[in-house]
Amino acid sequence: MDVQVGDILLMKKPHPCGERQFSVGRVGMDFRIRCTGCGREVMIPRAKVERNIKKIFRNGEEVEKNPPKPSQDSSI
Repeated sequence: MDVQVGDILLMKKPHPCGERQFSVGRVGMDFRIRCTGCGREVMIPRAKVERNIKKIFRNGEEVEKNPPKPSQDSSI
């Protein structure tokens, strides 16, 4: 899954403040995400974040969660 710093994630479950959008501050084995409603920052393991993402927005446009992989031509 292609998530980059600065992306906005729409999650399946809301934060306790009621907001479902989070901005990405760090990407790696753990994600640092900030709630866009209350500003709370949390570090969450990559697997847990990727499982709970509903949509990804980059520069105001929706990005595919699982872009198609390039096909490999074996007839070379």
